[in-house]
Amino acid sequence: MTVDLVKEISGEVFKTVLLVSGPVLLVSLVVGLVISLFQAVTQIQEFTLTFVPKVIAVFITMFLFFPWIVRILMTFTTDLFNKIPVYIR
Repeated sequence: MTVDLVKEISGEVFKTVLLVSGPVLLVSLVVGLVISLFQAVTQIQEFTLTFVPKVIAVFITMFLFFPWIVRILMTFTTDLFNKIPVYIR
């Protein structure tokens, strides 16, 4: 296993992690920003007001993006397993 091979695998891992986690993190960020703006405007400082909508939004996002996430992970895993003979040379 060479340094270039490790570099290639690491790059694919980071790309896959960003693709899989991106939509969920983006939705969480947007919901948090909207709720923070709402709290600043209304001066309501309730912890559950930020927590519950984020959890619901993340759950809905994961539910909607689950087939796409599974497809990305299956493709990555299949490619990784198919390249095992190249890795052990």
